[in-house]
Amino acid sequence: PLPRHPALLIYTSGTTGRPKGVLTTHANLTAQITALTEAWAWTRHDRILHTLPLHHIHGVVNALACALWSGAAVEFGSGAPASTWDRLASGEVTLFMSVPTVYTRLIRAWEEAAPAVRERWSRGAAGLRLTVSGSAALPVRTFERWREITGHTLLERYGMTEIGMALSNPLHGQRRPGDVGVPLPRVELRLVDDSGRPIAPGGPAASRPAPAGQPGEIEVRGPQVFREYWRRPADTAAAFREDGWFRTGDEACIGDGGHYRILGRRDIDIVKTGGYKVSALEVEELYRTHPAVRDIAVVGVPHPEWGEQLRAAWVPAVRGGRAEAGGSAGATTLPDGAELRTWGKERLAPYKVPHTFTPVADLPRNAMGKVQKTVARRMLTDPEGRSVTSRPGSSANPPESRTA
Repeated sequence: PLPRHPALLIYTSGTTGRPKGVLTTHANLTAQITALTEAWAWTRHDRILHTLPLHHIHGVVNALACALWSGAAVEFGSGAPASTWDRLASGEVTLFMSVPTVYTRLIRAWEEAAPAVRERWSRGAAGLRLTVSGSAALPVRTFERWREITGHTLLERYGMTEIGMALSNPLHGQRRPGDVGVPLPRVELRLVDDSGRPIAPGGPAASRPAPAGQPGEIEVRGPQVFREYWRRPADTAAAFREDGWFRTGDEACIGDGGHYRILGRRDIDIVKTGGYKVSALEVEELYRTHPAVRDIAVVGVPHPEWGEQLRAAWVPAVRGGRAEAGGSAGATTLPDGAELRTWGKERLAPYKVPHTFTPVADLPRNAMGKVQKTVARRMLTDPEGRSVTSRPGSSANPPESRTA
């Protein structure tokens, strides 16, 4: 096959809309693989424990293709927490890549294990060369707890089906929780404002980054960007600017040290309420530090006065009268919505605090563990566009069928 010929067809996850087939050429795939093998220093001596799905770019390109390109070994695992820990602690594995949900489960399994097993797992896992997290935002407490348990600082990166990986924290150097690093080799990346004007000129390796703290949509250009959406020419045309920049639909800003920080999908995670733009990811990260909150999804729903209203579905950290991992050990009484709003207002600007909080057994997720925000939004809105809760700050349960 020639470099321009199709090599891979993977469908997008569909977390914010209908899945689209992403057609990647041999040249695109080669660029995606070589950027990662160079940045993460893959060699034939590596051995990766592979527990990711093979219908997603994380499992196909990052974990499998990079290993094969480098002549490294690939060991497929069941994904069960105990067996995963045993293999990570075996001394035979050098790399592990997964998603935040899996790291949370591994942490919970470690915390529930006997002291001797914990010590064996931690001592063995310390010998890994690299552990990587992606496909969804990594909670700060998961980032910190994994480092406490294994001695490893998770490497976060940013990418999507259409572009492979575009940003990565350094293999060697400081990795900050919430940051996704800088552009990978040969990746052009820029931020643009709402009218499409560059906030700062784009360029390879973030040589001319946007001003610190100023948000904008991520646009990417380079040999790794896909060719087209399969049999969807109108969607393909809408996704690209005339000069070849691909519009990702993700919003980001520049943090300390020139590292990028993802604020969320523009169509679901960036909520426009009362003239303000709010990053749902920022609000979620704050509330995950509340001792009663195990997880949370924040969305905007239509509102006649404010444009959109912030609402939250949250998973309590207490089940069956005991605290979940990461929760308060003695907490058995759940806070109501008013208490959660008060707590948030002490730490956030008032317009960033969700108007309602609805407790749920779990959040809707796809196969990669990513929260399906469109489903969560439907959970918090009735067919006529009204809240499922009865009053501001309330904490009522939605119907059972809507939390599956």
